[in-house]
Amino acid sequence: MTTPWRHIVRLDEITQRGLTCTLAPDSVVCAQLARQLNIVSLDALEARLVVTQWFDGAEVHGQWSAKVAQACVVTLEPLTSSLMGEFVVRVVPAGSIHAPDENSLSELDPEADDPPDVSETGEFDLAGYVIEHLALEIDPYPRKPGAEFTPPEDPTETSPFAVLKVLKKDT
Repeated sequence: MTTPWRHIVRLDEITQRGLTCTLAPDSVVCAQLARQLNIVSLDALEARLVVTQWFDGAEVHGQWSAKVAQACVVTLEPLTSSLMGEFVVRVVPAGSIHAPDENSLSELDPEADDPPDVSETGEFDLAGYVIEHLALEIDPYPRKPGAEFTPPEDPTETSPFAVLKVLKKDT
Protein backbone atom coordinates (compact mmCIF):
# COMPACT_ATOMS: atom_id res chain seq x y z
CA MET A 1 0.00 0.00 0.00
CA THR A 2 1.39 3.39 -0.98
CA THR A 3 1.00 6.08 1.61
CA PRO A 4 0.48 9.74 0.68
CA TRP A 5 2.61 10.93 3.60
CA ARG A 6 6.28 10.04 4.00
CA HIS A 7 9.29 11.37 5.89
CA ILE A 8 12.34 9.31 4.95
CA VAL A 9 15.44 9.19 7.16
CA ARG A 10 18.68 7.45 6.24
CA LEU A 11 20.41 5.44 8.93
CA ASP A 12 23.77 6.96 8.02
CA GLU A 13 22.40 10.52 8.56
CA ILE A 14 21.83 10.01 12.28
CA THR A 15 24.63 11.60 14.30
CA GLN A 16 25.42 11.22 17.98
CA ARG A 17 23.31 14.32 18.63
CA GLY A 18 20.35 12.54 17.08
CA LEU A 19 17.47 14.06 15.16
CA THR A 20 14.34 15.75 16.49
CA CYS A 21 11.40 16.63 14.29
CA THR A 22 7.71 17.49 14.37
CA LEU A 23 5.55 16.08 11.60
CA ALA A 24 2.04 17.20 10.65
CA PRO A 25 0.37 16.42 7.31
CA ASP A 26 -1.62 19.13 5.53
CA SER A 27 -5.39 18.92 5.00
CA VAL A 28 -5.10 17.27 1.57
CA VAL A 29 -2.87 14.51 2.93
CA CYS A 30 -5.16 14.12 5.97
CA ALA A 31 -8.10 13.52 3.60
CA GLN A 32 -6.09 10.88 1.71
CA LEU A 33 -5.06 9.20 4.97
CA ALA A 34 -8.69 9.17 6.15
CA ARG A 35 -9.69 7.26 3.03
CA GLN A 36 -6.78 4.86 3.51
CA LEU A 37 -7.71 4.30 7.18
CA ASN A 38 -11.41 3.93 6.29
CA ILE A 39 -12.61 6.72 8.59
CA VAL A 40 -14.85 9.72 7.90
CA SER A 41 -12.10 12.28 8.41
CA LEU A 42 -8.70 12.90 9.94
CA ASP A 43 -9.03 16.44 11.23
CA ALA A 44 -5.59 16.73 12.83
CA LEU A 45 -2.43 14.68 13.21
CA GLU A 46 0.83 15.76 14.77
CA ALA A 47 3.85 13.78 15.91
CA ARG A 48 7.02 14.67 17.79
CA LEU A 49 9.85 12.28 17.07
CA VAL A 50 13.33 11.86 18.47
CA VAL A 51 15.69 9.61 16.51
CA THR A 52 18.92 8.51 18.18
CA GLN A 53 21.68 6.07 17.33
CA TRP A 54 21.13 2.52 18.54
CA PHE A 55 24.08 0.20 17.97
CA ASP A 56 24.48 0.18 14.17
CA GLY A 57 20.91 1.42 13.62
CA ALA A 58 18.43 3.88 15.09
CA GLU A 59 15.88 4.13 17.85
CA VAL A 60 12.76 6.25 17.30
CA HIS A 61 10.79 7.66 20.24
CA GLY A 62 7.49 9.07 19.05
CA GLN A 63 4.55 10.87 20.61
CA TRP A 64 1.52 11.63 18.46
CA SER A 65 -1.98 13.02 18.75
CA ALA A 66 -4.87 12.98 16.30
CA LYS A 67 -8.48 14.02 15.97
CA VAL A 68 -10.55 11.56 13.93
CA ALA A 69 -14.18 11.28 12.89
CA GLN A 70 -15.74 7.88 12.35
CA ALA A 71 -19.24 6.64 11.59
CA CYS A 72 -21.05 5.18 14.61
CA VAL A 73 -21.71 1.49 13.93
CA VAL A 74 -25.27 1.83 15.26
CA THR A 75 -26.53 5.21 14.03
CA LEU A 76 -24.00 5.92 11.23
CA GLU A 77 -23.70 9.47 12.63
CA PRO A 78 -20.22 11.00 12.76
CA LEU A 79 -18.38 10.39 16.02
CA THR A 80 -15.34 12.55 16.79
CA SER A 81 -12.60 11.35 19.09
CA SER A 82 -9.16 12.48 20.14
CA LEU A 83 -6.43 9.87 20.10
CA MET A 84 -2.86 9.93 21.31
CA GLY A 85 -0.05 7.53 21.78
CA GLU A 86 3.62 6.89 22.24
CA PHE A 87 5.91 4.36 20.65
CA VAL A 88 9.50 3.21 20.50
CA VAL A 89 10.78 1.53 17.34
CA ARG A 90 14.26 0.31 16.54
CA VAL A 91 15.63 -0.03 13.02
CA VAL A 92 18.83 -1.79 11.95
CA PRO A 93 20.44 -2.22 8.54
CA ALA A 94 20.28 -5.54 6.70
CA GLY A 95 23.03 -7.87 7.86
CA SER A 96 23.26 -6.32 11.32
CA ILE A 97 24.16 -8.60 14.20
CA HIS A 98 21.24 -6.95 16.03
CA ALA A 99 18.71 -8.00 13.38
CA PRO A 100 16.23 -10.59 14.64
CA ASP A 101 16.98 -14.20 13.81
CA GLU A 102 14.08 -15.70 11.84
CA ASN A 103 14.25 -18.88 13.94
CA SER A 104 13.89 -16.94 17.20
CA LEU A 105 10.80 -15.02 16.00
CA SER A 106 8.60 -18.05 16.71
CA GLU A 107 9.70 -17.92 20.36
CA LEU A 108 8.91 -14.25 21.07
CA ASP A 109 8.19 -13.16 24.61
CA PRO A 110 5.01 -11.03 24.58
CA GLU A 111 6.37 -8.98 27.49
CA ALA A 112 9.70 -8.20 25.79
CA ASP A 113 10.45 -5.25 23.52
CA ASP A 114 9.61 -5.72 19.85
CA PRO A 115 12.54 -6.87 17.73
CA PRO A 116 14.09 -4.16 15.55
CA ASP A 117 12.85 -3.59 12.03
CA VAL A 118 15.37 -4.42 9.32
CA SER A 119 15.94 -1.83 6.63
CA GLU A 120 17.09 -3.36 3.36
CA THR A 121 17.78 0.07 1.86
CA GLY A 122 19.37 1.80 4.85
CA GLU A 123 16.43 4.17 5.26
CA PHE A 124 13.10 4.21 7.07
CA ASP A 125 9.87 6.23 7.05
CA LEU A 126 9.06 8.18 10.22
CA ALA A 127 5.58 9.13 8.97
CA GLY A 128 4.89 5.46 8.26
CA TYR A 129 5.51 4.60 11.91
CA VAL A 130 3.11 7.38 12.99
CA ILE A 131 0.40 6.12 10.61
CA GLU A 132 0.91 2.54 11.79
CA HIS A 133 0.45 3.46 15.44
CA LEU A 134 -2.53 5.70 14.67
CA ALA A 135 -4.20 2.83 12.81
CA LEU A 136 -3.70 0.55 15.81
CA GLU A 137 -5.52 3.03 18.09
CA ILE A 138 -8.57 3.63 15.88
CA ASP A 139 -11.65 1.92 17.32
CA PRO A 140 -12.83 -0.64 14.76
CA TYR A 141 -16.42 -0.42 16.08
CA PRO A 142 -17.04 3.14 17.29
CA ARG A 143 -20.32 3.68 19.11
CA LYS A 144 -21.85 6.97 20.22
CA PRO A 145 -22.60 7.11 23.94
CA GLY A 146 -26.08 5.73 24.59
CA ALA A 147 -26.50 4.27 21.09
CA GLU A 148 -28.04 0.80 21.30
CA PHE A 149 -28.82 -1.61 18.53
CA THR A 150 -32.35 -2.96 18.55
CA PRO A 151 -33.00 -5.66 15.99
CA PRO A 152 -36.14 -5.23 13.88
CA GLU A 153 -39.10 -7.26 14.99
CA ASP A 154 -39.66 -10.20 12.68
CA PRO A 155 -43.15 -11.58 13.09
CA THR A 156 -42.43 -14.59 10.90
CA GLU A 157 -40.97 -17.74 12.33
CA THR A 158 -37.35 -18.19 11.22
CA SER A 159 -37.01 -21.86 12.07
CA PRO A 160 -36.06 -24.19 9.21
CA PHE A 161 -39.15 -26.16 10.15
CA ALA A 162 -41.39 -23.14 9.51
CA VAL A 163 -41.56 -24.10 5.82
CA LEU A 164 -42.62 -27.63 6.72
CA LYS A 165 -45.24 -26.26 9.05
CA VAL A 166 -46.72 -24.20 6.20
CA LEU A 167 -46.76 -27.27 3.90
CA LYS A 168 -48.47 -29.38 6.58
CA LYS A 169 -51.34 -26.86 6.89
CA ASP A 170 -52.10 -27.23 3.16
CA THR A 171 -52.70 -30.99 3.43
